[in-house]
Amino acid sequence: MSSIIITNNKYVYKKYGEKKEVIFKEDLDYLQVLEYVRDMIHEGHELLTHPLSGSVKPNETPIKTVMVSKKQGKLDEDGLVILENSIETTRKFLSNKPTPNWTERVLDDFRTIDLSIIENVIDKLGHQ
Repeated sequence: MSSIIITNNKYVYKKYGEKKEVIFKEDLDYLQVLEYVRDMIHEGHELLTHPLSGSVKPNETPIKTVMVSKKQGKLDEDGLVILENSIETTRKFLSNKPTPNWTERVLDDFRTIDLSIIENVIDKLGHQ
């Protein structure tokens, strides 16, 4: 299945930007990436990866990568529900404790974790 990678992670963009379709939005935070993906779901893309994948809480990191189908079709209602619930969960976490203003070294660690998660998805599922 052909896919689109939506990310604010420069490591993901550096690795896949020339090999796959990547929408790189470095200026977006975690919540904004999810909202951007939600808009793509409304346009008919199918959600391929869970927006809350990984063990890092959404208020701990500003880094996020999500994959959707390249092909547009009917509304992915299940994906939309997952996305809306993920946005709501992220907002709750952020209202309890905002994301810290991390050093570049810590952000690099979060970028590495996020890259590792998406690498595993791409490798296991063979997404084009």
